[in-house]
Amino acid sequence: MTFAAVIFDLDGVITDTAHLHFQAWQATAAGIGIAIDAAFNAQLKGISRMDSLERILQHGGKAARYDADARARLAAQKNARYVELLAGLDRRAILPGISELLEALAQRGIAIGLASVSLNAPAILAALGLTSRFNYCVDASRLRRTKPDPEIFLTACAGLQVAPAQAIGIEDAQAGIDAINASGMRSVGIGSDLQGAGLVLDSTAQLNVPLLQAFWSTQPRAVAQVN
Repeated sequence: MTFAAVIFDLDGVITDTAHLHFQAWQATAAGIGIAIDAAFNAQLKGISRMDSLERILQHGGKAARYDADARARLAAQKNARYVELLAGLDRRAILPGISELLEALAQRGIAIGLASVSLNAPAILAALGLTSRFNYCVDASRLRRTKPDPEIFLTACAGLQVAPAQAIGIEDAQAGIDAINASGMRSVGIGSDLQGAGLVLDSTAQLNVPLLQAFWSTQPRAVAQVN
């Protein structure tokens, strides 16, 4: 028996807008007197907008100065900057191997889902011309808990009508890998520094259906490294 579904994270797996997030957060933080660099920004990978803001405020020693309304305004400012930066996004921003993998999965009747904490995910998929490729996309606004909690992947499985044990999740962030593993799915990590992924790849260019099928046939807790 093969897997019934593949559920993708968005940023760092389908496309890479991490640098745009960094630019938007850096500008927002600077506006309240907090400096963040690329090293600090790496801590924000894979977590929600409000959790990212909390870490920035803690980093700058200003968490006590901003109530819920003020934080909501800062988050909205960041998102507005990010949306402006997304204006130039098109199919050229799809990461290597992803278009081919989505086509191959569709041809085999394997369900395709998206599990992204980004509220901009629908707009990003539309800009990339990939909306029709996904059978189900989690509405992040309805989630109660963010990664590493498995809720987002369990919701995606439910939307695709597959059991977690029948699905593979693909992530580039440690919080995402932890969420996939906690859901009972099999995990594929993009990035050599990820811990606990069942299969670790250096690049999305290595992704293809035969590789996923070979991975599926291995023991669930085996961790493989492909360089």
